Amino acid sequence: EALPVLEASLAYVRRYWSHCESEILNAQSNLASSLMALGRDDEALALNRAIYARTATIHGGSHKETIRAGNNFSLMLVSLRHWDEAKTLLRDQLLPAARKSLEADDDLTLRLHEILAAALAKNPECTRDNLLEAETILQDVLRR
Repeated sequence: EALPVLEASLAYVRRYWSHCESEILNAQSNLASSLMALGRDDEALALNRAIYARTATIHGGSHKETIRAGNNFSLMLVSLRHWDEAKTLLRDQLLPAARKSLEADDDLTLRLHEILAAALAKNPECTRDNLLEAETILQDVLRR
């Protein structure tokens, strides 16, 4: 029941606040969450990918909003078992950006580390080294 409301909300925001990118991205994010909850995973993933890309274009890769959008995107990748893409995104883009822009103890930085640990440990093809790396990451997160 929420999906038509969220789609209408996005259309409304695009029509009347087309100049306000953050409102459009917020409405898209709400829609992606609803799509995911309904099991429309491919649509949700494509929308989250677009949200992350657009946020990076607007704010740059190291901005907190971009890192937050990347957090949502990487979390979705892990939940959909896209292990390698999640690890690559986290290692190559999000964690370096978080180290550059945020404190090491920032909740968002710690959350990115947790997601990386999940991508390493939950993969059915993980190695012993992957499990050890995930354990090390989580121990470091817990110390903070």
